[in-house]
Amino acid sequence: MRYLVFVTVLWAFSFSLIDEYLAGQVDSDFAVLSRVVFAGLAFLPFTKWWGVRRELVTGMVVVGALQFGVTYLCLYRSFLFLSAPEVLLFTILTPVFVTLFDDALNRRFSPVALVAALLAVVGAGVIRYDGITSGYITGFLLLQLANASFAAGQVGYKNLIAWYPTDVTPVRFFGYFFVGALVVILPAWLIFGDTSMMPQSGTHWAVLLWLGFGASAVGLFLWNSGATKVDAGTLAVMNNAVIPVGLLVNLIIWNRDADLLRLALGAAIMVLALWVNRRGRKWL
Repeated sequence: MRYLVFVTVLWAFSFSLIDEYLAGQVDSDFAVLSRVVFAGLAFLPFTKWWGVRRELVTGMVVVGALQFGVTYLCLYRSFLFLSAPEVLLFTILTPVFVTLFDDALNRRFSPVALVAALLAVVGAGVIRYDGITSGYITGFLLLQLANASFAAGQVGYKNLIAWYPTDVTPVRFFGYFFVGALVVILPAWLIFGDTSMMPQSGTHWAVLLWLGFGASAVGLFLWNSGATKVDAGTLAVMNNAVIPVGLLVNLIIWNRDADLLRLALGAAIMVLALWVNRRGRKWL
């Protein structure tokens, strides 16, 4: 759980940095590609290229392609059709996908986890709902594909580690995660990338380096490690915890306007979701 909390704070800062220094200034496909490359370089010295179970290698490539590659390609493209508040609003469905995918992989149905996920959606909706515009169906569908891919990646990693136990520590094979992401991102940048929007300043590169080595390498490794240590209901709820934390970071550092009452109410509902998930499992 502490890994998930730490990464939530880490990613909350990252969202603000992207909004302030990259959005509209650096090509989005290149920004994602740089994150993959920098994160991959961080794990390169630790990666064990021989002696890792084939199932783990294949699974990590697939997880990386989904959780990083497909997720970020769809997320960035959804901004072409949706306003920023709509993007934030529609990402709150991720916990539902987490719960459903985990139940499907384990051939069960966990009503408590699903209720907790839906409560997390309600809490995030209270914070982020600002109304929606017409003509958003394409953007909505793109974002749901991103949500589903991110959820599938988390659940996939969690179950992969459980199904294929090994004496090799995860840090020695997590590099394959970024190989999978690169398989998706590199062709996308070569086809759709805008070379006129390459990084132009030291600030751009500093933010990209932070996002690659910090948010992507450290963040994704610790997030997925944390996913293996909690139940699906807790993981689902934590997927939306970044919303109130991100708003607080924006408020404190960049003095952005925020409805503190809605922020507090939404955060309280998320805490309730965690409590329901924990207590409900004890009752069952």
